[in-house]
Amino acid sequence: MTGFNPNDPGVANGGYFALPYKLEDSEIVVISAPWDVTTSYGAGTHKGPEAIIDASVQVDLFDSAVEKAWETRIGTHPIDEKIVKLNKRSRKIAEHVIEKLEEGVSARELSKELDEVNKASAILNDYVYETTKGYIEKGAITAVVGGEHSVPLGHYKALGEKYEEYGILHIDAHADLRVAYEGFTYSHASIMFNALNEVQQISQLTQVAVRDYCQQESVFIDNNPRIRCFTDRELARNSFEGKSWKKQCDEIISSLPENVYISLDIDGLSPEYCPGTGTPVPGGLSYNQLEYLLHSLALSSKKIIGFDLCEVSPSEESEWDANVGARLLYKLCLFTKLNRNREREVK
Repeated sequence: MTGFNPNDPGVANGGYFALPYKLEDSEIVVISAPWDVTTSYGAGTHKGPEAIIDASVQVDLFDSAVEKAWETRIGTHPIDEKIVKLNKRSRKIAEHVIEKLEEGVSARELSKELDEVNKASAILNDYVYETTKGYIEKGAITAVVGGEHSVPLGHYKALGEKYEEYGILHIDAHADLRVAYEGFTYSHASIMFNALNEVQQISQLTQVAVRDYCQQESVFIDNNPRIRCFTDRELARNSFEGKSWKKQCDEIISSLPENVYISLDIDGLSPEYCPGTGTPVPGGLSYNQLEYLLHSLALSSKKIIGFDLCEVSPSEESEWDANVGARLLYKLCLFTKLNRNREREVK
C-alpha cells in the first residue's frame, strides 16, 4: 500500500479496480471466465470480464457503508488465453448448431457438433473448479466473473468440498432450470438445473426477480422442495399492495441456510441497467433494490461464502453495461468483506 492513495485517479494495472494488492495476499480473488459458447440470443458476454476490468478503474473506492473499503484486498487471477481461444473456436460450432436447430434440423443429426461443444464446456468447468479450489484451499474467498451464466458450475463444486451445506441466492430474469437447452448439457439456461443435479451440498436455491421461464421450469420449481422462487410478478404485486422492500428482503434472506452463495445475472436488473446483456427482459429490480438486498444479506446472520457476476455484455456504443457491472462487482466484494467482519465480531 506504500504510496497508494484511494483518492487519486485509478491507474490501470490489469486487475479489477486497479488495486495494489498482490494475488497471494488477497482475501477475495476474482477469477474471470470469458465464455459465451452456449449463448442463445445475443453473444458478446465473453468480453464482459475485460470490459469490467477497464471500467473498474473509474470506480470510486470510497463506500459509505464499508469503513476503509479500499483496504479490502481484492486480487485478480489473470485471464487464461487458452480459455479465450477455446471459447472463440467453440462458439463458431455452437452458432452453427443453433442455426440448424432453428431451420428444423434435429439434435440427433447434430450430435457430433453438440459433443464438441459439450466437451469444451466441460473443459471450462474443470478450469473454474481447479482454479477456485486452489484459492479456497489457501483460505481466500473466491468470485467468478463471466461470461455467460453457465460458468460458475465448477465454483459450486469446489465450494461443495469445503461446505457440507449451502444455499444459492440466485438473482436473474430467468430460472435457468432447463435441461440441456438446445442440446448443450452446460447451457447458460441450464446452470441451476445442473447445480441442483450435480452439487448435492446445495440445500436451497432462492431465486429473485425471475420473470421469463417455461412451463417445464415452472413445474420443476413447484415440485422441488429445495427451490423458493420469488418471481418478479410476486415482488411487484407485493410492492403494489403495500409490502415494503425491507420486509420482502427479510423473507428472501430467511429462506436461505446459514452459508450463502450469491449468483448474480446482470439481467436480474431492469434492462435500463444492462441493455447489452444477452437476453434482456422487461421488469426486474432497480439498482437500489439490488444493493439494499445484498447489503441486508451482508448484515444478517448468514455467511457469504462466494459469488459470481455473469452476463455483462459490453457495447461498442456505450460503456454503460460495464460501468454498472463494475460497481456491482465492487459492492459484492465489499459486502462480502463486511459480512465476514461481522461474523468475526460476533465470535
